[in-house]
Amino acid sequence: MSITNENTRPIVNPYLAVLVGVFAVSFSALFVRLSTAPPLIIATYRLLFTFIILLPVAMASGFRGVQGMTRRQIGLAAASGLFLALHFVTWFTSLLYTSVASSVVIVTTQPVFVVIGSWLFFRERISRLAMFGGLLALSGSFVIGAGDFQIGMRAFTGDLLALAAAIMVSGYLLIGRRLRGSVELSGYTFVTYGMSSVALVATSLIAKVPFYPYPTRDWLLFLALGAVCTVLGHTVFNWVLRYIPASVVSVSILGEPIGAIIWAAVFLGENPTPRQLAGGALIFAGLAIFTRVSARHSS
Repeated sequence: MSITNENTRPIVNPYLAVLVGVFAVSFSALFVRLSTAPPLIIATYRLLFTFIILLPVAMASGFRGVQGMTRRQIGLAAASGLFLALHFVTWFTSLLYTSVASSVVIVTTQPVFVVIGSWLFFRERISRLAMFGGLLALSGSFVIGAGDFQIGMRAFTGDLLALAAAIMVSGYLLIGRRLRGSVELSGYTFVTYGMSSVALVATSLIAKVPFYPYPTRDWLLFLALGAVCTVLGHTVFNWVLRYIPASVVSVSILGEPIGAIIWAAVFLGENPTPRQLAGGALIFAGLAIFTRVSARHSS
């Protein structure tokens, strides 16, 4: 995706682009819940349609973005794509077992795992206050999980899958953060989404999950997940990282579960429980402290 040349002043306000991205990704959970297809197929077509939509961009540039990447960078981008594929499969599966509110709020804890990963692999320091914020956010996940455990193992399993999805997307974000400073967006997305698509198609074939037939509405939802939630959501976030701090993007993405919960209430009749609201409040409070302190230390 090339809204403008990445080395010049953007013709689109990056902060406005972030708002568009948050609005776009907030529909992900709703689109998944409305689909009748298996989670693996939903994830497969989401990434496949995304790759197809962005392929003309890479072709128009003569694949310059990919050609400018080293073998190591291509390998890392491919690994990023595998993490993204695992994220979508585990998250979409969680939505079969637990509510939209529980799932999207728990997935939102990903900034905590990003910083933990930064400490483990890149030796980046974590302040005590940031650590407190991270623990507060994770405690909110446990509050939600404990409530869902009382409902039954099915909902609790969904919460665990959502937590796994948060960990998987952290791997995707960690690698992306390292590469985006030196790799063009068109090259990064081509390799990342391409590897995700190949991995998911291969897994679907091995698992013998049918690629068709599905109702027309499902195909429209697959396309919407790719065009709206990924291209206008995730890809836009990757683009704005060139122009505004990652901490700003991380905090802004906290708006996604709020939108997702609203859409679930309006279109699915799922109203969050008091325990989910309490757990969500702990997560948002912890992440607010966490991201603010992390941004201060990284600046």
